[in-house]
Amino acid sequence: MNTLIKNILEKSLFGVCTYLGEKMGITTSRVRVYFFYLSFLALGSPLIIYLFIAFWINIKKYIRRSNHFLFD
Repeated sequence: MNTLIKNILEKSLFGVCTYLGEKMGITTSRVRVYFFYLSFLALGSPLIIYLFIAFWINIKKYIRRSNHFLFD
């Protein structure tokens, strides 16, 4: 049940921390903690970076889907 809730939250919160954790090879929870602390230290400016990464992930998914349908 816990993993089900976690998966639902990840999809609704863009999955940025999971994406970054997988790319850097560290746990998602560690990325979230770093992002949380960095947001307080930098007065919220990492939120702009977070939204940019979320936008970039969605664009990559869209491009992959369109390429997949194009070559089928």
